[in-house]
Amino acid sequence: MRKKIVAGNWKMHKNAAQTKELLNELLTQIPAETVAQVIVAPTFINLASAVDNLKHSNIAVAAQNLHQAESGAFTGEISAEMITSVGVKNVILGHSERRAIFNETDAIIASKVNTALKHDLTVIFCFGEELKDRQSGNHFNIVENQLKDGLFHIEAKDWAKVVLAYEPVWAIGTGETASPEQAQEMHQFIRETVRKAFDSDIAEDVTILYGGSVKPDNAKEIFSKPDVDGGLIGGAALNAKDFITIVTSI
Repeated sequence: MRKKIVAGNWKMHKNAAQTKELLNELLTQIPAETVAQVIVAPTFINLASAVDNLKHSNIAVAAQNLHQAESGAFTGEISAEMITSVGVKNVILGHSERRAIFNETDAIIASKVNTALKHDLTVIFCFGEELKDRQSGNHFNIVENQLKDGLFHIEAKDWAKVVLAYEPVWAIGTGETASPEQAQEMHQFIRETVRKAFDSDIAEDVTILYGGSVKPDNAKEIFSKPDVDGGLIGGAALNAKDFITIVTSI
């Protein structure tokens, strides 16, 4: 049985007090019988306090990024060792904003994947096509290449520490959402791509999340598709009521 996951990427939102407030809301309001593994990804400066606040719960914490180097003269960057030293066990890599705004290439992301796995971090690996790729019918090629160039160099054993997060860039923060059928079509393609590159066991076991304007009113239908195993949630993760509705939609 594949693990069901709903992860909230908080991006550059929530100061220290707001982080604690939202975490406390989640702690008190997420039902104990929730099926999905819940993960939250606050800002770097709030990771340690988030781990402390959640230490007696089933809610896990993820970093939003890391630097591929172990240490060095990289002003403003955060290493894998720094992340794990405060108890964080997950990291989001390859998000479309990192690719587009900070010019992270597949090669850079592949290097970050290596570093994360070396430090026993679970990687939430993000990828997805832009609107022009979808309109030109090139979306399957883009997704396949991002997977191959950024992730498919890892060994079979490393897949136990990988979660895939398909995020069509045209549906992130735009209010646009891939239809449940479009999401299923791509998730099925992703699973088949993994199967061809590795094997059926890995393909069937890997969790594939959908990200891209998931909201309380569309989550249940999207999550009902056979190859969609949960979501990587952006804006809706910043509101406890909305996020909990999404979490309980699985």
